[in-house]
Amino acid sequence: MAIVLHCHAGVGPAVEGVALVAADNFSARYDLDRARGVFSRPSHKLAGQRFVGLILVLNDAKGGVATAWMLHDMKARGVVPLALVFNRVNPILAQGAAFAGLTLVDRFAAGDVTALIRTGDRLRVDPAGGRVEIVNRSNR
Repeated sequence: MAIVLHCHAGVGPAVEGVALVAADNFSARYDLDRARGVFSRPSHKLAGQRFVGLILVLNDAKGGVATAWMLHDMKARGVVPLALVFNRVNPILAQGAAFAGLTLVDRFAAGDVTALIRTGDRLRVDPAGGRVEIVNRSNR
């Protein structure tokens, strides 16, 4: 039976995939090697890990206006996460996700999403319905 987490309605299409989770923040500009598709900031909890095709589950968005065009460029090159799931995002990241056509949700009723979801969990993200389902729990 799936675990359903309710959140604020988001943007982008409904998707299903595997989670990559860290209790850390996110900046497309400062945290990512946008050419190779890995986290590159040495102090990031996901440093060295590939994010392409995964559902990123992180704490908070940081950064400025460059995020919007960076996400759009990454999407055009096929070097993007499948979805972005956050405790909180700023308007710039929301705009960037919408501009890039990426799935994004935030603000969960049950609390800290980085503690509720584990790396390796299979998720179904439904932005229009404002929910994330943990379809299959990881053993990690």
